Amino acid sequence: QVQLVESGGGLVQPGGSLRLSCAASGRISRINVMDWYRQAPGKERELVATITSGGTTNYADSVKGRFTISSDNAKVYLQMNSLKPEDTAVYYCNAATVYSDATRVNYWGKGTLVTVSS
Repeated sequence: QVQLVESGGGLVQPGGSLRLSCAASGRISRINVMDWYRQAPGKERELVATITSGGTTNYADSVKGRFTISSDNAKVYLQMNSLKPEDTAVYYCNAATVYSDATRVNYWGKGTLVTVSS
């Protein structure tokens, strides 16, 4: 099992910045992909950013140029700049073991709320 704990959410004004953190523990040696997802009220959960064990990153079009995903040891971060009201959501950390046939085993954190409002 893998346990994930997110932190860093809060209330920020439009144009501001936040840095989310996700600490992983447990059987993390099998993890080869970590993601940040978000779910806004009334909407489906969406993928925001991905980082692989090799350091490859990918971003949703809506956050490219504003968000940066990074990792360090057993932590993954999401630096969010130029925040917009539409970034308001609960942000979830996901850790996964992705196999060669593309199947994956996912582990989820409980989420951290980000509210962008003046």
